[in-house]
Amino acid sequence: MNDLYPLLMVPAFDPRPWGTEDLSPIYPNHKFETKIGESWLSGDDCKVGNGPLTGQTLAELSKEYQRELVGEAARDGARFPLLLKFLFPHEKLSVQVHPDDEQARRVGQPWGKTECWYVAHAQPGAQIGLGLKPGVTVRQLEEGIHQQRAEELLSWINVYAGDMIYVAGGTVHTLGPGSIIVETQQQSDTTYRLYDYGRPRELHLKDGLAAVKEKARSGKVVRPAPEQIAGGKSRHEPLIAAPYFVVDRFEAREPLQLSTKDASGRSSVQILVAVEGCGAVEASDIDAVTFAKGDAVVVPACVGSFGVRPQWTVEFLRAYVPGKPLPEPETRM
Repeated sequence: MNDLYPLLMVPAFDPRPWGTEDLSPIYPNHKFETKIGESWLSGDDCKVGNGPLTGQTLAELSKEYQRELVGEAARDGARFPLLLKFLFPHEKLSVQVHPDDEQARRVGQPWGKTECWYVAHAQPGAQIGLGLKPGVTVRQLEEGIHQQRAEELLSWINVYAGDMIYVAGGTVHTLGPGSIIVETQQQSDTTYRLYDYGRPRELHLKDGLAAVKEKARSGKVVRPAPEQIAGGKSRHEPLIAAPYFVVDRFEAREPLQLSTKDASGRSSVQILVAVEGCGAVEASDIDAVTFAKGDAVVVPACVGSFGVRPQWTVEFLRAYVPGKPLPEPETRM
């Protein structure tokens, strides 16, 4: 008998100097006395909040259950493959860069950190810094850091609710204030700070500058139109299909049937993140688990077919590892 079932994750709130005490757009019932920058949902140390596995971390469960949990598509059968989290920037993040796989291996890390950002909310004028301006070199960036003008060398773009941004490893980037982001990334926390507006935090110029790519395939993702499903009462919107992750958005007003296998026939763990409303994740012979805005449910690969039943309506993202090699997505700035 399999011991795995859909896992309701306990959000892990991470203080950051650029965060905010008001997370009410996503967590209206939580009160904070420190600035929270991130809510981690599927990190290695994130814990299960329901059923017999309550209190165990995803790292522990991945080592114990391996492919039953993470699926056939995951690169490492004993490690949870994807980290999802909410970001709450109230001030500018540091100008930073994450290594790609090749650069990460050079410094002894198993893989890099390519990520994507779904803009769940955005105030008018919200911006992100993404990549170097055309023609700017790594050497010019280094000079700009020492001259306290690094942010002038970035390409700044406006973001709006519903945007999906691809951030390839090696892309210099930062988030400005005024948005709430759902980030999907390779399971890595390797971040090199290049510039931090005078905040008293460590910079990582040697490794960071070595990781910077002057040109990358990052930008707003060009994606197909949404499709009506479940008799036309619900909607499925493909957000991104990339080498390390696929992310879709669903608006469910009727029960949906989903699978832990994609069109390739290979299985992957599924991470569901509610961004509005409330629903229940159901599977055969398994107790249903309710999730609401701000919650994440991890559906183990071995579950196979499962359903999402809205309670009135639920809007959620689904992230998983693709079963076959995919190219980088088409993007624009």
